[in-house]
Parts: sequence; structure tokens; C-alpha cells
Amino acid sequence: MSATPIVVSRTGMVTGVGLDAATSCAAIRGAIDNFQQTAFRDRNGEWVMGCEVALQAPWRGEKKLLAMAARAIGECLEGFGRAACEATPLLLCLAEADRPGRAVRDDARFLEALQQEMGFGFHPQSAVIAQGHVSAAVALYRARQLMDASVASQVVVAASDSLLDGAALADCEARDRLLTSANSDGFIPGEGAAALLVEPLRAQPWGQLVCRGIGFAVEKAHIDSEEPLRADGLTSAIKQSLQEAGCGESILDFKIIDASGGQYVFKEATLAFGRIDRTKRIEFDVWHPADCIGEVGAPVGLAMIAVLKAAFEKAYARGNNVLLHLGNDDGKRASMIFSWHFTGG
Repeated sequence: MSATPIVVSRTGMVTGVGLDAATSCAAIRGAIDNFQQTAFRDRNGEWVMGCEVALQAPWRGEKKLLAMAARAIGECLEGFGRAACEATPLLLCLAEADRPGRAVRDDARFLEALQQEMGFGFHPQSAVIAQGHVSAAVALYRARQLMDASVASQVVVAASDSLLDGAALADCEARDRLLTSANSDGFIPGEGAAALLVEPLRAQPWGQLVCRGIGFAVEKAHIDSEEPLRADGLTSAIKQSLQEAGCGESILDFKIIDASGGQYVFKEATLAFGRIDRTKRIEFDVWHPADCIGEVGAPVGLAMIAVLKAAFEKAYARGNNVLLHLGNDDGKRASMIFSWHFTGG
């Protein structure tokens, strides 16, 4: 049975290549990055490259995460009155609770501080979803539940995170995840925030970005395990999302993934799609925006969705149906099916 489709109607972004969604998406489309030397060194004493967000003040830690989140959410809700904002639940995506170097120490207090930063409170059903990369899919699933239950007519999904932290970088380097002078198979760390406004699908005289299906699974052979990789978890998540969308893989025109560096994610993505692909294709693009913004943590999924929306609106997407998938280091996997949909109105 097909799931209730939901629409991504607005976006907001703060990245190392732009302080709003339009600028960030334009830079990503043009393959422009902002990778520079950071204030951190690797174990060999060489400077670590990163992608830092340049705000008006040199904030760090929770203060910077708050400032980035507030800016992205503000862009997403621009023009909305206070009453409409207060009637809207906020689902805030953050890093996993046990991730080394996590700037947020108390999720509830951080959510409260964000509302103070915004100058108003969100709907009482607002919540924090601290699940890293897959937070975006979990939050969209939860947003769909809230709207199906008529709790709210719209939901804001937002995220803020940074890997530009000494403890986080040390942990990533120890696990050979970080791109350094001694490791070419790693990622460039970044930071940022993103926000989406999601609503039920309604007839409109313009195209709409619709999330048609969401799937979840767990990969036993995650990047820190010693199991042979067969991509069972990601394959299962993709199949589930296709089933929810009520379609087969033949409709897919391209995919967008959360790969930020290193061979593991690309290998997993190739294995998983190869296990479901039964269609003869001339080409099948794979987009990975982290090539421009770095490994940003929890906001990556929302940033990928914002990039999709911009691509459809600017008519440079390679087709109308897209596979998007995400994965955490601990094995959690999520998949979503998006379509550019015209209903008429």
C-alpha cells in the first residue's frame, strides 16, 4: 500500500559555500567548494582541510549551531506570522548522542535555546531527533505521522551540526575516516544547517517535490565492523521505500547519496542498487553534494533534499523520480523516494 505523500514546500540552508539555500545550491550545482586549512592538525602535524561556515561572529560550539539553525529555519519560514510559526512543530535533527565531540550537551535545553533565539516557541509536539545522517528520514516519517493525525497542517524539519571540533576530528582520524596527510581515503569535515517546510500534497498549479516513500534498515557490515559488505541493510531500506511509494525501481532516473569521501559508501551504494536494478539504463547519475560542503553530519539529508528541490525548480534534474539514501557509521540506513509532481490546480 502506498504511503501518504508529503510535499517539501520551502527550504533553508547555511553551508560553507552559501548562507542561504539559493547560494548554496548554486555553488553545489557549479561544483564550487570552500575547502581551506582549518585550525586543526592531524597526527603528523599537518593542517586538516575543512569547510567552515563564515558567520558575522567567530562563534564555536553550541552558539554556532544555534546561529546556523536559526538562520536556516528563518529562511524557511520567511513571511510567516508568529501565530503560524507557533502552530508548527519543529523536528530538530542533531548528531548521535554518543558521537565524540558533539557540541550539544542537553538536547532539550538546546531546543529551548533555539526557540529563544528565534523569538517564539514552536508547537508542543516539537522534538529532537538525534540520529545523525538518518535523522532526516526519521524526521520526515514523524512529520508525516503528525500531519496524518491532524496534529498540524505543516511541519518544519531542521538540522544543525559541525565536525570541526578537535575531539570529533581525533575520533575520525583514529578510525581512518578523516582525509589527512596520511590517509587519502577519508572525508573533509564541514558544518552547516538546513531546514525544510513539509506539508500534505494538495493540488497546485506548479510542480512540487513529493516524498512518496521512506524505508529503514540496519546494516550489520557497517564501516567499523569486520563483516564482509553485501549491502543487505541498504538494499532492504531501498526496497521498503519503493514499496511505500507503490512503484518499482524502473521509475528511478538518478540518485543522490550522502557519500562524503572514502570508498565504503560508494561501494555500498553500488552493491545495493545493483541488487534491485532490473532496468536497462543508458545512464544513471549519482549526486553527492558533500563534494562541495564536506561532511556536515546531521544536516546532510536535508541539504540533499534542498539540492533536489532547486534542481527541479531550475530544470536541471535528470528526470522526475529520485532515490535518496543515507547511512550512519553504526549501520542505520534510510532510503527515500522523491518525485517532481504536477497535480494541476
